[in-house]
Amino acid sequence: MLKPLFVVYTINKGFLFLSERDAAMKKIGFIGIGVMGHSIVENMMKHGLEVNVYNRTKSKTDELVRQGAAWQDTPEAITEASDIIFTMVGFPQDVEAVYFGKQGIFKADITEKLLVDLTTSTPSLAVRIAKEAERQGASALDAPVSGGDLGAKNGTLTIMVGGDDAAYQTAVPIFETFGKTFNLHGSAGKGQHTKMANQIMIAGTMTGMTEMLVYAEKAGLDLEKVIDTLGGGSASNWSMNNYGPRILKADYSPGFFVKHFIKDLRIALDEAKSMGLDLPSTKLAEELYSRLAEKGFENDGTQALIKLWWGAEG
Repeated sequence: MLKPLFVVYTINKGFLFLSERDAAMKKIGFIGIGVMGHSIVENMMKHGLEVNVYNRTKSKTDELVRQGAAWQDTPEAITEASDIIFTMVGFPQDVEAVYFGKQGIFKADITEKLLVDLTTSTPSLAVRIAKEAERQGASALDAPVSGGDLGAKNGTLTIMVGGDDAAYQTAVPIFETFGKTFNLHGSAGKGQHTKMANQIMIAGTMTGMTEMLVYAEKAGLDLEKVIDTLGGGSASNWSMNNYGPRILKADYSPGFFVKHFIKDLRIALDEAKSMGLDLPSTKLAEELYSRLAEKGFENDGTQALIKLWWGAEG
């Protein structure tokens, strides 16, 4: 099983860096260079980590390679070249392919390595990955994140972790390079369950924020003033404070894709059903976002929900 690695830190010009010796000990592999993955890797490298990268579309890694990352041709090659392997892809089927595919992670020698899946995926798949990792002498963590593109860029993501404590303690110094809040919530799959709780909460704040703007606009209010005022009271929430201003600028660029949010809400509803729970508000959010996707906006950011009322132009 994985042995915990102890890390010595030094402070240099306001940044927290791994010492040269310990940075050399930890070669990071990162599979999945999307909106958030790109920023996470940048933060890792800013903190002195050596990072190998792979993405299905190679061009998305070009800027990171220019900054010092090393390209590897397959997930298997990433794993062979790295000590700790992070994955962050779109859907559970993508996670399964990266780990169990023909040139996947589990085709490499993973003895004493650590596998960390940052994707929001199913708890059952997280358990399956952890069992296979253990069978091959490695450890695995499910560690989905929250905070969107801004959290990834600023290194302030929230990381929700499932797995054993020794593996978690090994990952903490790496989490500190791109996250602000992180906790171990229990055994394999518990990180994914925590992320489902997060997405259930976000579903409520996104629909509430959207309907608030629709109401305030119809009432003839100054929307910037409304957001500023509500942000100072009990109605304040992350969705409004971060996505409200984007909506007013008709900025629907994806900090988090509509299609990925639909995937998350469906996982949450499936898990709730398996536990005998009925979540009517979450069901409604999934229906609204599915309607938005049917209108052709699945690749917009989640703030595009307002388009159901205001139309494509905002």
